[in-house]
Amino acid sequence: MYQRQGKAAYKADLSNTLLLMDELGNPEEGLKCIHVAGTNGKGSTSHMLASVLQHSGYKVGLYTSPHLKDFRERIKIDGEMIPKDYVVGFVNEYKSFFEANALSFFEMTVGLALDYFRNETVDIAVIEVGMGGRLDSTNVVTPEVSVITNIGLDHTAFLGTTLEEIAVEKAGIIKQGVPVVIGETQEETEYVFQQIAEQQLAPITFTENVAVGRFETDLLGVYQQKNMRTALTAIKVLTDLGWSVSTEAIRDGLNSVISTTGLLGRWQILGEGPRIICDTAHNREGLELVLGQLKRQVFEKLFVVLGVVNDKDLDRVLSLFPRNAEYFFCKPDIPRGMDNEILKDAALGYGLKGEVYKSVIHALEAAKAKAGERDLIFVGGSTFTVAEVL
Repeated sequence: MYQRQGKAAYKADLSNTLLLMDELGNPEEGLKCIHVAGTNGKGSTSHMLASVLQHSGYKVGLYTSPHLKDFRERIKIDGEMIPKDYVVGFVNEYKSFFEANALSFFEMTVGLALDYFRNETVDIAVIEVGMGGRLDSTNVVTPEVSVITNIGLDHTAFLGTTLEEIAVEKAGIIKQGVPVVIGETQEETEYVFQQIAEQQLAPITFTENVAVGRFETDLLGVYQQKNMRTALTAIKVLTDLGWSVSTEAIRDGLNSVISTTGLLGRWQILGEGPRIICDTAHNREGLELVLGQLKRQVFEKLFVVLGVVNDKDLDRVLSLFPRNAEYFFCKPDIPRGMDNEILKDAALGYGLKGEVYKSVIHALEAAKAKAGERDLIFVGGSTFTVAEVL
């Protein structure tokens, strides 16, 4: 599966997904949903939307990826993970079909999610794109609203090497006549979205042009303000379509995203004295925001537990990390994990100094042993590094 193996497991084609939808009796048809794409923030935005809709009294499906601790985190209804029995039953029923058609892990998982949402008759589902948009397996749905959070240079091996090329792939979720919300206006991508929305006769809204009111969220990262604005704009578009969402539901939903949906790993505080913070940001655009917030924290010494995957463009990310920190280099426990010695050598070229450790947990324990009460430990570099400390 892509989560563990990387590029070799990726399938940029919808034919298998369409075959699966047919086999399942087309659970995507008639499903009311919000479809969320973007380079960064799509997971947080999806959880915010789900929380607000739950507080509005709707039965809400939520499909996201990747998971951190449990595969079932990917598929939830009203914050509760899909039952193990449902997953096992689905695989048993369709195993021969999966094998005969060589379906990917992600294709199977999308089928499972849509089948579950249909059978549980959700009022609305929030569906997060896995990668890109145009050829992503989730792109068989026809949503109430499409959302594109932002565009950055990530997954360039699949999506293109320029912001414009990547924007075209993300804009593939824009459907005929379906409103689309663009979370971040960028000079290089604005005309791409305008042009494709016009071709699809899809009303387009850029969040910066919308007055959304003042709200707060329990998600602590400063970058969540952008995601919240995107979610609020999408909710406004949804209410214009006739969905009932009160100001109270918005306030309560945004203030309880973590407890309502179970979101993990976004500027999450794991401990105090020393303060331990983890964040799943893993590309340049995401890390710029997170490390910018990190530099504004008050501490005596900074310790960074760092692990990445082996397809990471180190030149784009290592230059962002502070030099005034001690580094604890480690390898996430997946086949895609980058060797800790390779990471250490590359980091040294950017003035980042530290030692290697045989696991993420060993690295964190070593950092905790060195850190005083007024120090700060940051754990990050990859979703998979963060997953191991939760």
